[in-house]
Amino acid sequence: DGPERGVWRYREALPFDLGVTLPEGDTPLHRVPRIEESVGVDALRIKHEGMNPTGSFKDRGMTVGVRVAKELGVGALACASTGNTSAALAAYGGRGGMQTLVLLPAGKVAAGKIAQASLHGARILEVDGNFDACLDIVQELAARGEAYLLNSLNPFRLEGQKTIGFEILEEFYADYGAFPDRIVLPVGNAGNTSALYKGFRELVQSGALDVDEVPKLTGVQAEGAAPMVEAIEEGNDEVRRWEKVETRATAIRIGNPVNAPKAIPGIRNTGGTAVAVSDAEITAAQRHLASEGVGVEPASAASLAGLKKLRRSGVVDDDERVVCLTTGHLLKDPDAAYEAGGDPEPVPNDVDSILDLLHD
Repeated sequence: DGPERGVWRYREALPFDLGVTLPEGDTPLHRVPRIEESVGVDALRIKHEGMNPTGSFKDRGMTVGVRVAKELGVGALACASTGNTSAALAAYGGRGGMQTLVLLPAGKVAAGKIAQASLHGARILEVDGNFDACLDIVQELAARGEAYLLNSLNPFRLEGQKTIGFEILEEFYADYGAFPDRIVLPVGNAGNTSALYKGFRELVQSGALDVDEVPKLTGVQAEGAAPMVEAIEEGNDEVRRWEKVETRATAIRIGNPVNAPKAIPGIRNTGGTAVAVSDAEITAAQRHLASEGVGVEPASAASLAGLKKLRRSGVVDDDERVVCLTTGHLLKDPDAAYEAGGDPEPVPNDVDSILDLLHD
């Protein structure tokens, strides 16, 4: 659990030597040879952040954020969430002996994520509004001194999340002798895009990475919640807030990505792009990943869905080396997994009947 593993292995690039840890990081960079061949790129790896302690990348930010809160002496932590942030806040807040408050959009969060936050001891308030309304309220509560805000608006969250990029570069280079040309990632609040860009800039400034070696950051949103894609396609620096958003990829069902002012330059300055994908494309990608043993929630599969779409349109070339970031575990949203998978088949309690069925 010490500083020689995971996020805290990069402590020289972090605000502290060690945070409130479970521990987190050191997530797998999966080889997926059949998907690689199907997509038609030179190399494809899947960075599966669902293998963190609470099942999502949010743990990387919380290990730093909760440590900061303890240094400041605050008594309570708060966040708005589509689910994963609430689970991480509750777990890491509990680890740090702190009270936690979570605001969720009523009826819009996967049950598995609510269960996590509840079991870890968070007080959960279901708001009659969407995620963006929840975040507005949490920001006001923080401004009034009621709690310490630990959404990705908090810059210390991004400090932990930038280590995703460090791990990708380190392991990919060890396997290929080169860095990936492109990193494709789902976009909700755009925290990861901002965090990876910050981390890569720091590496360039330190001389550890040449500017032409920085991977193209490529964001993917669901068609029903794609304000940042809209801004990039229209050449705008500011994002128009979408009041009505809908997608089965609940973790990225966000209409006002608060980190967009940092993420959009990250995409543009690295030569990346952004693309919106349909829920059907997300489900197909979720099944495709599962066929190679990589179990992810719907939002995570958006990265592969986006890569496929960009490959078909010729934006991504066949000689590119690509990493897709998957942000949350399959079991985060078991209902979505059931919908994407097949139904169990009822059979009699009889071997011969089962053999007849299997041989039919």
